[in-house]
Amino acid sequence: MLSIEALASSLSETKQPIPILKEAILAAYLDQETRFRKGEDTENLLYERSAFMDEIMRLVWSRFNWDENRPSWRKTRISLLAVGGYGRRELHPHSDIDLLILLERNSYNLHSPNIQSFLALLWDIGLAVGHSVRSIDECRAQAKGDVTVLTSMMESRSICGDDELRLRMNRKVAPKKIWPPKAFYRAKRDEQIERHQKSEHTEYSLEPNVKTSPGGLRDIQTVMWIARRKFESVDFADLVEQDFLTAAESELLTQGRKFLWKIRFGLHLLSGRDDDRLLFDHQQNLAIMFGYEDGDQLAVEQFMQDYYRTALELNAANELLLQHFDEAIVRSSERAVVQPINQRFRIRNNYLEVTSGDVFTEYPQALLEMFVIMGSSEHIAGVRAETIRLVRRHVDLIDENFRTNPESTKLFLDLLGSTNHLFTQLRRMARYGILGAYLPEFGRVIGQMQFDLFHTFTVDAHTLQVVRNMRRFRYKNQEQQFPVAAHIHHRLPKVELLYVAGLYHDLAKGQGGDHSELGVGVARAFCLRHKLGTWDTNLVCWLVKNHLVMSTTAQRKDIQDPEVVREFALLVKDQVRLDYLYALTVADINATNPTLWNSWRASLMRQLYLETKRMLRHGLESQVDR
Repeated sequence: MLSIEALASSLSETKQPIPILKEAILAAYLDQETRFRKGEDTENLLYERSAFMDEIMRLVWSRFNWDENRPSWRKTRISLLAVGGYGRRELHPHSDIDLLILLERNSYNLHSPNIQSFLALLWDIGLAVGHSVRSIDECRAQAKGDVTVLTSMMESRSICGDDELRLRMNRKVAPKKIWPPKAFYRAKRDEQIERHQKSEHTEYSLEPNVKTSPGGLRDIQTVMWIARRKFESVDFADLVEQDFLTAAESELLTQGRKFLWKIRFGLHLLSGRDDDRLLFDHQQNLAIMFGYEDGDQLAVEQFMQDYYRTALELNAANELLLQHFDEAIVRSSERAVVQPINQRFRIRNNYLEVTSGDVFTEYPQALLEMFVIMGSSEHIAGVRAETIRLVRRHVDLIDENFRTNPESTKLFLDLLGSTNHLFTQLRRMARYGILGAYLPEFGRVIGQMQFDLFHTFTVDAHTLQVVRNMRRFRYKNQEQQFPVAAHIHHRLPKVELLYVAGLYHDLAKGQGGDHSELGVGVARAFCLRHKLGTWDTNLVCWLVKNHLVMSTTAQRKDIQDPEVVREFALLVKDQVRLDYLYALTVADINATNPTLWNSWRASLMRQLYLETKRMLRHGLESQVDR
């Protein structure tokens, strides 16, 4: 690979720079690919690639006379700036190279030929360049109307030209001029909510985007953008000094970002383009590239479980820090309205907080109690940041004694009977590490992928989606899509047993056998620990064992045949079990992949349900003569 000095010398001696530049860029690319595959630190490679591109930009820029011998009264200064990811020096092999050509005044025509030639030369040598050409005043106008433009400018740095232009631009778009921290925070938060909605608010899509999915690089960048706007902080160490980030959180974000950078760098090499989706084929190739080996789990499953657990941690940290920013930026001037709940908890401006820092050490069961409190109120918007930190710091209090404590088991059953936002509370528990600690069988499957095209989510995410679907059956607006399930839900004698079956139906996956059979033992242990009655325990275990039977019968057998229906009815035995199994099956199908539930499946399931119901009512020995 040519040194920059040698490259500059070669360019000075030729009028045909394109072949020389192309060769230098390809050599640098191949050199980085070789070193990456040998395990060199990705952060170093990113920084080095950005520095190399800076030199290429300077060499190309220097081929043009930007003053063009104009008289001084016609001159207007011009600078070349790196913005966006390039400005952050996070340049992956096929990332767009985002440039801002910054003019002192609105005099584009004076530099138009040079600008066009400069950009054309960059494209001719094969660089994926994204660019904008603006005067300082135009930068302010554009940034005022578009927070994304502002965000890109905030990360700018000068490559060529007078840096004074960039400093003047920064003064024009400073928080005191446009987008004060409160407005900026709300805009970036709304951006993130919209982005997460595209991923069903889960880190666990089976083909995630390492940049934009929840727990991806964009979540880390969002935190840093808000911090920069408010505190002028440029890295995690600054936030630790400002007491807005703990050392442990800084380490988590640092290591998580490095892991995602490594994956993204590898994806670009494998796909040969700017593609950040972890497609199935790429997952297998990356697992091999990163040295994973098949064992009790496939190499690809081990790799993806590491990815999902990292994404979960990063998403939880993002949630905590955005809440922290919300309190420090948006609500800092609010008058405190405090509503006591008990000795351990109170509500401050609609957010739950502990009354003191030793609540969890004094009464460990408060780690569950807080979610019961939130599940019993419609008005609690969330948890205050410092309380979230305390929860995560005390997860290790949940040991075997905690799990078998009658107060703990009662609180968990009370949670399952919550009237409000059960799914939200379970998801919070999972993100804070509480659910996996209290239910070790759930903790075992966190991030466990299902390597097929049917399941959209990992085992743990699928499990929570099942419970979410069950809860949806309560609402009137679901009666049109799920008429039978909505009718059933209201008459189940103990709806919390349906939720227990939903939580446990897949938790035995990956144990080397039929998960429906193995799941019975896991579910029975839960029921015994929570002192459920014999009828309740038998129902939950039966549902876990047979959770696939109804969908299999409806889709793979001739349900027009009375013998098929009679065989299914003999398994079910009574109307109550039929109702529970139907609700579990519909929730499971919709949580496996939303596209699986269509009018054909709905019709088959409804027909099997109604035929079985009729046969149970008339008696299994009194079959209708067809």
